[in-house]
Amino acid sequence: MTDAVSAAETGGAANGVGAMSFARGSNNSGVRLYNERLVLSLIRRSTGLAKAEIARRTGLTAPAVMKIIRQLEADGLVRREAPRRGRVGQPSVPFTLNPDGAFSLGLKIGRRSAELVLLDLAGNARTVIERTYAYPEVEAVGRFVRYGIDEVTRGLDAGQRARICGLGVGMPFELWNWRDEIAAPDGVLEAWRDVDVAAEIGAHFDGPVHVSNDATAACAAELAFGANRDYLDYFYLFIAWFAGGGVVLNGALFPGRTGNAGAAGSMPVAGGRGRPQQLIRAASLYPLERRFVEAGRDPTAFWDDGHDWRTLGPQLDGWLATAAAALAQAAAAAAAVIDFQAVIIDGAMPPDIRARLVAETSAAYADLDRQGLSPLEIAEGSIGRRARAIGAASLPLIANFELDQNLLFKHQPANA
Repeated sequence: MTDAVSAAETGGAANGVGAMSFARGSNNSGVRLYNERLVLSLIRRSTGLAKAEIARRTGLTAPAVMKIIRQLEADGLVRREAPRRGRVGQPSVPFTLNPDGAFSLGLKIGRRSAELVLLDLAGNARTVIERTYAYPEVEAVGRFVRYGIDEVTRGLDAGQRARICGLGVGMPFELWNWRDEIAAPDGVLEAWRDVDVAAEIGAHFDGPVHVSNDATAACAAELAFGANRDYLDYFYLFIAWFAGGGVVLNGALFPGRTGNAGAAGSMPVAGGRGRPQQLIRAASLYPLERRFVEAGRDPTAFWDDGHDWRTLGPQLDGWLATAAAALAQAAAAAAAVIDFQAVIIDGAMPPDIRARLVAETSAAYADLDRQGLSPLEIAEGSIGRRARAIGAASLPLIANFELDQNLLFKHQPANA
């Protein structure tokens, strides 16, 4: 077992980091106002916008935008960039998010490891620590959070700490149902059944705690900080120890009635001997590990972040073919229900392997009978293996600074 915060766990009191109300960023009279959230959401999705462009895209009046920008500047949430000189008239002054305007914490609880990340308002991961383990134990994860928060926030001054707006948690739901796949001793996973995760984490963090399915959190990361911003509607798939997904509609994360929308792992796909199976059993990484075990090879090799997966040989090749075929079927099923623009695939794997998986999925999708379906793009995700932790950290930022409903921006072409 490796432990990035083992030195911190030797003693000491619980950290004093918590979410505090700062300026107008986390109270009901400030950025929660609809128009301020509207402007912040638009700026987040752009590389810098002048006030005139903000007014044009939102439909707000120029004086209203000027007042909003002035307040957001005073709150430290946006900043002026260097003027841009156009062909005619005065140069425009673009505004961008101030990275130091707010911070959030994100915790990923996974099969093999837990990650804790400090994220700034612009989506930069300031600090990331990771603890690996044989299986997720409630008490061990609690200790990691308690001392890990102090570790990742050590570089912040008092003013920056006051701008931490919450902590998000991304984890597989109902861990106790996956004992065989996780290969944990009796009782270890069952202990999670009676745990109130928000309360357990909240015992170590004085502030709001947001809990999400880990794949939904990864989808939130792609939506908030990813490179696929031309898509307003897409089905998101994240391939880790368990395969999962999320749904984006009209440029907004759609969690569903119980927060389980996009439960891609449960989608039925073709299995052996003509019998259906769930996608989670075909496209997850745990079947890849089993291929290594059956071949007498060390299965821990591909969990090493620095390992070159191209050396994994026929076990990887076989898994890619099986996973791609299953993902293609899931993509077709999703497209038949909702007229998605794209299916975006990301995962806890090196970028070159992700590219292979996307290419093989695209080829498998092209071979399916797609009569009656609209054209669908199979695209690569852009966040990578830390998407679940970054997505978890994005949840408090979304709660504090994004619109709670679908964005009302006028659609802009990619070259606008």
